[in-house]
Amino acid sequence: MDKKSDNLIKKTCKELGLTYRELGEKIGYSEEAISKAARTDKISIPMQKACEMFLKIKELEEEKNLLDELTSILQKLTTRT
Repeated sequence: MDKKSDNLIKKTCKELGLTYRELGEKIGYSEEAISKAARTDKISIPMQKACEMFLKIKELEEEKNLLDELTSILQKLTTRT
């Protein structure tokens, strides 16, 4: 991992608008552990995987919401005819 630019903890918090405490609650770590990992850029493999999985879940939730919206629009269009 490139030290400054690719800090996964900082990237995840920034991308999702979360504090270290909120991220920790979501992935099962204390605020202190998250803060230390962000500060030192020493992220354990389990913490790294938890962050990656959490980001993927958020991405999939967003895709599902878009598909639900599209489905709703298509249903409205098909019932008009």
